[in-house]
Amino acid sequence: MKLSSLISHFPSENNLSTRARPYFNHSVEFKKVFSAKDRAEMLGKVGLNVFFFPSEMITGGDFLSDSGTTTMTNEQWAALHLADEAYGSNKGYFLLRKSILETFGNEFFNLPETGRPNAFIFHQGRPSEDALFSMIGRMGNDLIIPSNGHFDTTEANIEVNRITPLNLFSKELREADNKFRFKGNMDIQLLKKLLQKNSNKVPLVYLTITNNTGGGQPVSMNNIKEVATITKYYRIPLFFDACRFAENAWFIQNYEKGYQKKNIQEIVSEMFGFVDGFTISFKKDGLVNMGGGLFLRDGGLFVRKYPHISDDIMNFQIRTEGHPSYGGMSGRDIMTHSEGLKTIMKKEYLDFRILQVVRFGKSMHEMGIPVIMPIGGHAVYIDMNKFFKGTKIKPEDFGGISFTAMLLSLYGHRACELGYYAFGKYDPTKKKEIFPEINFVRLAVPRLRYETDDLQSAAEAVFNIYKNKDEIPPVEVIYGRELPLRHFKSRFRFKD
Repeated sequence: MKLSSLISHFPSENNLSTRARPYFNHSVEFKKVFSAKDRAEMLGKVGLNVFFFPSEMITGGDFLSDSGTTTMTNEQWAALHLADEAYGSNKGYFLLRKSILETFGNEFFNLPETGRPNAFIFHQGRPSEDALFSMIGRMGNDLIIPSNGHFDTTEANIEVNRITPLNLFSKELREADNKFRFKGNMDIQLLKKLLQKNSNKVPLVYLTITNNTGGGQPVSMNNIKEVATITKYYRIPLFFDACRFAENAWFIQNYEKGYQKKNIQEIVSEMFGFVDGFTISFKKDGLVNMGGGLFLRDGGLFVRKYPHISDDIMNFQIRTEGHPSYGGMSGRDIMTHSEGLKTIMKKEYLDFRILQVVRFGKSMHEMGIPVIMPIGGHAVYIDMNKFFKGTKIKPEDFGGISFTAMLLSLYGHRACELGYYAFGKYDPTKKKEIFPEINFVRLAVPRLRYETDDLQSAAEAVFNIYKNKDEIPPVEVIYGRELPLRHFKSRFRFKD
């Protein structure tokens, strides 16, 4: 009997509870040894702000962000060595253009000599947002940009240009529906209500895929279509914050009816067929350490409605980043982009990447830890309101800050508070905090970097703290309470 004929008599590899990784380690770096006491002393010096904590002292997993922390592939490292560092029109620029066109569509990258520039590369996503919102801010007063969930620096870039950012979280996210698969959606009824009254104040609508602020949850194709239909009716351009576009496409492929037989590229093409432009940080679904961009649809509503904006954006880019063909990046960085966009679309990569995060989250869920369910694509989010339920921690005690300090000092894992402090504001006139709708701590998982043991260690560490949550002290703010983007800069101390 041939071996091939026996295969059908045994469970397939897809049925294994633990699958082999679709990659192997090319090199390793050993961590330095630091004790819990060492970490506690350092946290005291930096005012319990995990952003200021030296990364070399992190003996567990660094889950502060998945942005730019990727382990790059052999192909990317090889491309880096082939880079051209010319000031104008380097070799990598044309290779990146080819990858952008193949990934997102032929309408998103004209060469400048066409006279219709619509592709603007930047050193990361934030300056691309700054360019977009700086130009929009010139269009008038009392403008509003609605989203399914603006992230912290996106919101700040909007506000600094005297525009109001507005979050229209889905009903399922607000009501903590643990079964709905697309809790990252925009609330359609709230969008309709806004545009019925204020469509003249909305220069564009912004969909974040996946919804980082909203628990890393994906956005369905149906929601994208509905938002696109509404914005088209009101002649309002639709944009993506596209940092995790491929991960979002994976969720559509696996959980939305009618998409199981479509490949990731087909789904991405359909998604981007609805938008007039997008901003992106390639430090996420670009698998690179640095890079970003702003891309406008050639002949789309946005460039027709604002015909001078493309040249204005290019002028901004030249003033702040450099020549448009390198946009603040080295030629080496640009070369890694063109390869990273190829890897991110592979099914074997996306399957392992997202299911690794899902297993991490489910492990905590099974321990009774109140994580946002279903698990999203890039991170596990802990609901701090549920975490501290029944304890003496009050909203103004910023339990999420206390938790991240305890997790880092005791167990060497760094997480990020994205809740009452990060998204909240202090009203100095009323001397009170204004709390946001969400109160999470995020453990973002860098791509291709950690193995099962790393994540399981973090899950057990969170569980140990959860079991002893009554012992977690509140914090007080000793610097930065009234500052914008305060979570990056503030310092805290535990209350006695």
